[in-house]
Amino acid sequence: MTRRSSFHPSERHPRLFSRSADGRWEWWTEACGEPPPVYGERWAYTGGRAVRAIDPHRSKLGAALLRGWRGRLPRVGERWLYLGAASGTTASHVADLLGPHGHLYAVERSAGPFARLLSLADRWPPLLPILGDARRPRELLAWIPPVDGLYVDVAQPDQAEIVAEAAAWFLADGGALLFALKASSVARGPSPEDHLRATVDSLAASFQLDRPIDLAPFHRVHYFLSGEYRPSFDRRAQSSRGPRTDWRPGGARDGGPPRPDRPRLRVR
Repeated sequence: MTRRSSFHPSERHPRLFSRSADGRWEWWTEACGEPPPVYGERWAYTGGRAVRAIDPHRSKLGAALLRGWRGRLPRVGERWLYLGAASGTTASHVADLLGPHGHLYAVERSAGPFARLLSLADRWPPLLPILGDARRPRELLAWIPPVDGLYVDVAQPDQAEIVAEAAAWFLADGGALLFALKASSVARGPSPEDHLRATVDSLAASFQLDRPIDLAPFHRVHYFLSGEYRPSFDRRAQSSRGPRTDWRPGGARDGGPPRPDRPRLRVR
């Protein structure tokens, strides 16, 4: 870890920093954990605070920031659900933004990446790993309360349906969506542009979406979608698996089960 003095606090978030290095713009998050690095990212100090570089080639959130995305970031102290957390590359940065008192329910279905995610959670207090399948939200109800935001990076042909189902089960009205869309997920399917358009059209019924961000050259045929969840009561009630009934409308803080003691292992 090295000391640098050229960091600039972002007006968008108290735990986000930027700096210009070698003519390139970089984004950094204030670390919620301790070294060693999570995925080989650089660490530094600024004003006595440890910060970590977001590698845009490894993190689609980092790529979106460098591509000029200006949507809503996870806020300090919120509860978020992350589907497709893998070994925690981007999830660790989302946890940084939530801060030590936030909660990130990180779902991963593959045992290998989940084992690394579980190990990372020992050092990253906001990170709450759950071994489970994003396609089966009902099986996650015991572990996940209503949340303020949803981050999805699953790279599956039914990505949009996974987003819609997860939102219906877990996301508070007015909650935030961050969605890394792989536009080439459907073999012999539509062009990436048509796939993007169809995804936007399907989500527009329940989300007020921002302008999609093309993540090239960092991630080929990937787009970053963001927006605010605005479903009608009738639409939620008509979800193919039904809405969860253990909350009241009006926000993640207004209902749902109390947060359990910090989980270390959840098996589907």
